[in-house]
Amino acid sequence: MLKGHVHSIESFGTVDGPGIRMVVFLKGCPMRCLYCHNPDTWEMAGGTDMSVEEILRQYEASRHFYTNGGITVTGGEPLMQIDFVTELFQTASHRGIHTCLDTSGITFNPDSPASMEKMDKLMTVTDLVMLDIKHIDEEQHKILTGCTNKNILAMARKLSDMGVSMWIRHVLVPERNDRDDYLHRLADFIATLKTVERVEVLPYHTLGTFKWENLHIDYPLKGINPPTKERIENAEKILGAGTQ
Repeated sequence: MLKGHVHSIESFGTVDGPGIRMVVFLKGCPMRCLYCHNPDTWEMAGGTDMSVEEILRQYEASRHFYTNGGITVTGGEPLMQIDFVTELFQTASHRGIHTCLDTSGITFNPDSPASMEKMDKLMTVTDLVMLDIKHIDEEQHKILTGCTNKNILAMARKLSDMGVSMWIRHVLVPERNDRDDYLHRLADFIATLKTVERVEVLPYHTLGTFKWENLHIDYPLKGINPPTKERIENAEKILGAGTQ
């Protein structure tokens, strides 16, 4: 039986897709975002092995609470465990449960037929993809996350071409991506996508720094404060945040 390596489950999520949702946090992520608030999900080790039925049994026990909601799978990077996510979403879809994938897109590999076959299979049972675009500039993206953004932008284009509903999320980080020229470039890119239903600006925060301390890792953005209300509103205006 296929099992997922689960970091934790939030039983009452209100900011991870439409409605009230069960949010499943999976283990494993190849990115090393400087502001990550879940560094404890980076490694595959640890967590709890759970089957699809175990997760859905927990969902069904509280199904009456999930008004206009469903299940969101996030991480870490959930596509590190794409086979498990596919099985979970297949079963959930058969039961009429709305499925949402919260991903950075970092594992997207358009040059691998096997990888694309798995992605196509997953998208047939995915109602919504929340795609995190960390930085529009590739070199700055490498500095911010340790990885290129080419495959992430390629995934956005692929989802658009497939007709998959998307929410674009962008964490606004002072001194990193909070510049008008970067924001305008990101807005121009988003404008090329046909299936974006919503854009969300998520203000950088420091609430997860204690996890870095617990893991004995130096937090790399010490001294950087959350963006001001004015800068958040500026980013929202440029990106057209809200329903498209």
